[in-house]
Amino acid sequence: MKFQPDRSNAQTISGYGPGWIGVDAERITHSVIIGSNGLREAWACTRFEDLTPEHFAQLAALETELIIFGSGTRNRFPPPAWLAPLIARRLGLETMDTPAACRTYNILASEGRNVVAALILET
Repeated sequence: MKFQPDRSNAQTISGYGPGWIGVDAERITHSVIIGSNGLREAWACTRFEDLTPEHFAQLAALETELIIFGSGTRNRFPPPAWLAPLIARRLGLETMDTPAACRTYNILASEGRNVVAALILET
Protein backbone atom coordinates (compact mmCIF):
# COMPACT_ATOMS: atom_id res chain seq x y z
CA MET A 1 0.00 0.00 0.00
CA LYS A 2 1.35 3.39 -0.96
CA PHE A 3 0.78 6.31 1.38
CA GLN A 4 0.72 9.87 0.12
CA PRO A 5 0.24 13.07 2.09
CA ASP A 6 -3.08 14.85 1.63
CA ARG A 7 -2.36 17.74 -0.67
CA SER A 8 -4.68 20.06 -2.50
CA ASN A 9 -3.92 22.45 -5.34
CA ALA A 10 -7.11 24.40 -4.56
CA GLN A 11 -6.95 27.60 -2.56
CA THR A 12 -7.97 26.91 1.01
CA ILE A 13 -9.36 28.87 3.91
CA SER A 14 -6.60 28.83 6.49
CA GLY A 15 -8.51 30.54 9.32
CA TYR A 16 -11.54 32.62 10.20
CA GLY A 17 -12.90 34.83 12.93
CA PRO A 18 -15.41 37.63 13.44
CA GLY A 19 -15.24 39.78 10.29
CA TRP A 20 -12.35 38.01 8.55
CA ILE A 21 -11.12 34.86 6.84
CA GLY A 22 -7.66 33.80 5.78
CA VAL A 23 -7.30 32.48 2.24
CA ASP A 24 -3.90 30.92 1.80
CA ALA A 25 -1.63 33.70 3.18
CA GLU A 26 -4.07 36.62 2.70
CA ARG A 27 -6.44 38.05 5.33
CA ILE A 28 -9.79 39.09 3.83
CA THR A 29 -12.13 41.43 5.73
CA HIS A 30 -15.00 41.84 3.23
CA SER A 31 -17.62 39.45 1.89
CA VAL A 32 -16.05 37.31 -0.79
CA ILE A 33 -16.61 34.61 -3.39
CA ILE A 34 -13.82 32.05 -3.59
CA GLY A 35 -13.53 28.98 -5.74
CA SER A 36 -11.45 25.85 -5.73
CA ASN A 37 -10.36 26.80 -9.26
CA GLY A 38 -8.66 30.01 -8.04
CA LEU A 39 -11.63 32.39 -8.21
CA ARG A 40 -11.44 35.16 -5.62
CA GLU A 41 -13.59 38.27 -5.90
CA ALA A 42 -15.30 40.71 -3.56
CA TRP A 43 -19.01 40.12 -3.01
CA ALA A 44 -20.92 43.38 -2.66
CA CYS A 45 -22.83 42.76 0.57
CA THR A 46 -21.83 43.49 4.14
CA ARG A 47 -24.68 41.68 5.90
CA PHE A 48 -27.43 39.20 5.10
CA GLU A 49 -30.04 41.96 4.89
CA ASP A 50 -28.11 43.54 1.97
CA LEU A 51 -28.69 40.53 -0.30
CA THR A 52 -30.83 40.84 -3.42
CA PRO A 53 -31.82 38.43 -6.19
CA GLU A 54 -28.92 39.84 -8.24
CA HIS A 55 -26.41 38.38 -5.77
CA PHE A 56 -27.70 34.89 -6.53
CA ALA A 57 -27.87 35.57 -10.28
CA GLN A 58 -24.16 36.45 -10.01
CA LEU A 59 -23.51 33.07 -8.39
CA ALA A 60 -25.53 31.28 -11.08
CA ALA A 61 -23.17 32.66 -13.74
CA LEU A 62 -20.17 30.88 -12.22
CA GLU A 63 -18.78 27.69 -13.70
CA THR A 64 -19.08 25.35 -10.72
CA GLU A 65 -20.90 22.25 -9.58
CA LEU A 66 -21.80 23.39 -6.07
CA ILE A 67 -22.09 26.66 -4.15
CA ILE A 68 -21.62 26.89 -0.39
CA PHE A 69 -23.39 29.99 0.94
CA GLY A 70 -22.08 31.33 4.25
CA SER A 71 -24.93 33.50 5.53
CA GLY A 72 -22.95 35.29 8.25
CA THR A 73 -22.83 34.68 11.99
CA ARG A 74 -25.93 32.50 11.95
CA ASN A 75 -27.70 30.25 9.46
CA ARG A 76 -30.26 32.18 7.41
CA PHE A 77 -31.93 31.15 4.16
CA PRO A 78 -32.53 33.38 1.12
CA PRO A 79 -36.07 33.55 -0.26
CA PRO A 80 -36.67 30.58 -2.60
CA ALA A 81 -37.58 32.88 -5.52
CA TRP A 82 -34.04 34.30 -5.46
CA LEU A 83 -32.65 30.84 -6.21
CA ALA A 84 -34.43 30.52 -9.57
CA PRO A 85 -31.27 31.26 -11.64
CA LEU A 86 -29.40 28.54 -9.76
CA ILE A 87 -32.22 26.05 -10.20
CA ALA A 88 -32.42 26.84 -13.92
CA ARG A 89 -28.73 25.92 -14.27
CA ARG A 90 -29.11 22.87 -12.00
CA LEU A 91 -26.57 24.24 -9.52
CA GLY A 92 -26.66 23.08 -5.94
CA LEU A 93 -26.64 25.64 -3.13
CA GLU A 94 -25.99 24.69 0.48
CA THR A 95 -26.68 27.33 3.13
CA MET A 96 -24.94 27.46 6.50
CA ASP A 97 -23.31 29.99 8.79
CA THR A 98 -20.00 31.36 7.51
CA PRO A 99 -17.69 29.35 9.84
CA ALA A 100 -19.39 26.09 8.80
CA ALA A 101 -19.23 27.17 5.15
CA CYS A 102 -15.46 27.71 5.47
CA ARG A 103 -14.94 24.21 6.86
CA THR A 104 -17.23 22.60 4.27
CA TYR A 105 -15.55 24.45 1.40
CA ASN A 106 -12.12 23.20 2.52
CA ILE A 107 -13.29 19.58 2.66
CA LEU A 108 -14.89 19.69 -0.80
CA ALA A 109 -11.99 21.61 -2.37
CA SER A 110 -9.49 19.12 -0.93
CA GLU A 111 -11.48 16.31 -2.58
CA GLY A 112 -10.89 17.98 -5.95
CA ARG A 113 -14.47 19.18 -6.31
CA ASN A 114 -15.29 22.27 -8.38
CA VAL A 115 -16.82 24.24 -5.51
CA VAL A 116 -17.44 27.92 -4.80
CA ALA A 117 -18.00 29.55 -1.41
CA ALA A 118 -19.97 32.80 -1.23
CA LEU A 119 -19.23 34.14 2.24
CA ILE A 120 -20.78 37.03 4.10
CA LEU A 121 -18.24 38.45 6.55
CA GLU A 122 -20.08 40.48 9.16
CA THR A 123 -18.17 42.72 11.53
